[in-house]
Amino acid sequence: MITIKNVTLRRSAKVLLEGANVTLNPGEKVGLVGRNGAGKSSLFALLNGNLQEDSGEFYIPTQWRMGQVSQDMPETEQSATEFVIEGDTVLNDARAEVAAAETTEDGERLGNAYMALYDAGEHDAQSRAQALILGLGFKTTELDNPVNSFSGGWRMRLQLARALMCPSDLLLLDEPTNHLDLDALVWLEAWLKRYEGTMVVISHDREFLDAVTNVTLHIDAGKLVRYGGNYSKFEDMRAEQMELQQNAFAKQQDKIAHLQKFIARFKAKASKAKQAQSRVKALDRMEKIAPLLADADFSFEFKEPANLPNPMLSMQGVSVGYPAPADAPAGTPPTVIVHNVSRSVLAGQRIGILGANGQGKSTLVKTIARDLQAIGGDMTEGKGLNIGYFAQQELDVLHPADNPLDHMIGLAKKLTIDGKLAGQATREQDLRSFLGQFNFGGDMVKQAVGSMSGGEKARLVLCMLVWQRPNLLLMDEPTNHLDLATREALSMALNEFEGTVMLVSHDRALLRAVCDEFWMVSRGGVEPFDGDLDDYQRYLLDEGKRLRAEAVAASNAAASKPELVAVAAPVVVAKDNGQQRKDINEKKRPLKKEMDGVEKNMAALESEKTALHDKLATPLPPADIAAAGKRLKAVEDELATLELRWLELTEAMDAIEAAMA
Repeated sequence: MITIKNVTLRRSAKVLLEGANVTLNPGEKVGLVGRNGAGKSSLFALLNGNLQEDSGEFYIPTQWRMGQVSQDMPETEQSATEFVIEGDTVLNDARAEVAAAETTEDGERLGNAYMALYDAGEHDAQSRAQALILGLGFKTTELDNPVNSFSGGWRMRLQLARALMCPSDLLLLDEPTNHLDLDALVWLEAWLKRYEGTMVVISHDREFLDAVTNVTLHIDAGKLVRYGGNYSKFEDMRAEQMELQQNAFAKQQDKIAHLQKFIARFKAKASKAKQAQSRVKALDRMEKIAPLLADADFSFEFKEPANLPNPMLSMQGVSVGYPAPADAPAGTPPTVIVHNVSRSVLAGQRIGILGANGQGKSTLVKTIARDLQAIGGDMTEGKGLNIGYFAQQELDVLHPADNPLDHMIGLAKKLTIDGKLAGQATREQDLRSFLGQFNFGGDMVKQAVGSMSGGEKARLVLCMLVWQRPNLLLMDEPTNHLDLATREALSMALNEFEGTVMLVSHDRALLRAVCDEFWMVSRGGVEPFDGDLDDYQRYLLDEGKRLRAEAVAASNAAASKPELVAVAAPVVVAKDNGQQRKDINEKKRPLKKEMDGVEKNMAALESEKTALHDKLATPLPPADIAAAGKRLKAVEDELATLELRWLELTEAMDAIEAAMA
């Protein structure tokens, strides 16, 4: 178990933990919560050995293996699959030992090395790694792509897959959901529920914490307080504690006031001096209860829109996607992702946009936001439509060298030039006051944005968005960098907003609180989704399985031999059923003959594999162990090749049946 006993932890002169005590038991799933700056990341640094306690006792079992997500952006030409496999440190060590043993003549060492390699999971390492990669939202066509070919967010997903690939007794996850879509998030929850080790996770997603944790560790005023239960249970228990503390503080203040009143009244009277002195001592001995200092609340609101066109916009037969690249050959058609969208957006609607990763949710929102032009169809905007758009990469548009006041002044100038100002005050003092509503006060209005945290940058983007006084809000993953308090404030502000909201988010608490209807972007179209988020999560799991199965089938078909591809779609001439069946059998005969041979060879190899396992389970001379280990690896490799060929033959025969049916 992990024990923290009377620990003090400092960062520079700041005391983060003082006299902290807690015990974490094996197998517990712990949510680490607390205000920004309370010391969550520093406690992680203590757990992983990057930070030492200043005093007290900290113990973690030395034999425990640790898994955590590297925060470094990977720069490598390795394929995504190989990069993730490298995360399995046990397998890497076993491979290294086999390589070293093969350079010696020590048969016993070589035999033991091959056994360790098998135990480390060499035989299924690739399939384990690819299951993680696909689960986190990648396509099967991307499994062999170089890591450097992916954007930053997708590389961080690969870092997460690499951490999950590593066998561990303690798993440390710091905001693992930041770069995930809802489908990948649902998959990750399911994976973490099956994880058998101890886990400590920092997250601002309350539903994620509720799903994967059974203990909550709260950092508050330099203390660690352990609560049994998930985040919702913690909130209930803490609310009760706060109420009890507030009541106890109020009662003690009444008692102190009574004692002080008696002392002040009778300390000068000789007859009462002794009693007064007794009460002075009682007051001195009293252990003072601290007043309740609740976390500083943050709230904001969207101003009433200047007008509310109805409908806000109308789409008739609209197709969205991306134009052909500038360097593409003339006549290259655009890439269409979503076809034939015929929907209207009305004043006051609260629309959640759902869809599995890659289906086109962000592309649809970008098109409505005018960042992309529609590929086809008619899009009609209501008169006076004023769009406020929070994009996934919105933080990237901030200028690191500029401060919040610079950004607000620049925004005011731009809207003045564009003629889009709706009567907002633009004096510097007015802009300072507006920034203050978003906790940018004092020197912070002059602080360079590049030195701010992700949460502070997100608050600045929200501030700029609110100031524009939109009547249609398009929000694409707005919570990625927001803490729980700011997420709650955003939820309240969106609920009170009098305009229309269209929201893409993996934060289910926000979707549940804000949206009263859902659109589903799926299979190239947009349709209403008749169900709630629980229904959608079940749909996502089923859809993920379907898409992966289709992708694997397509990949296997593409990898088939040329002669198999050639028969996949023959020209069909109408014939009677008997003749048609005869033709189908004739086409399939060479494939069936090859499949029979493949199945026969697979059966023989399976028998040999079983025999080798039995042999290695008995005492053997070192040379025999080495020989059996080598042969076992060769058998498994040959089996994998034959299994792939069997799948190819099956796909080819199915294609013949479909084409000639």
